[in-house]
Amino acid sequence: MNKAQLIDAIAEKAGLTKADAKKALDAFVDATSDALKNGDRVALIGFGSFSVASRSARTGRNPQSGATIEIPEKKVVKFKPGAELADTI
Repeated sequence: MNKAQLIDAIAEKAGLTKADAKKALDAFVDATSDALKNGDRVALIGFGSFSVASRSARTGRNPQSGATIEIPEKKVVKFKPGAELADTI
């Protein structure tokens, strides 16, 4: 499902116009992104939670040349599904 299909599904299930559903989805993405940038955790009971984790620096290998490269530390977004979502799937 891509963004347009998600907007259509939200509009249909919530009885909103597609424009309102797009605004709601964009607002959710913006609010979630802002919270994660600040290091906060976003928890949606029954669905799951988004959090930021730090991936430590490590040594990797270029698959083309075989040369060793250093991969720097970076922050990544993690998602942990909630119990209801896990049971549904």
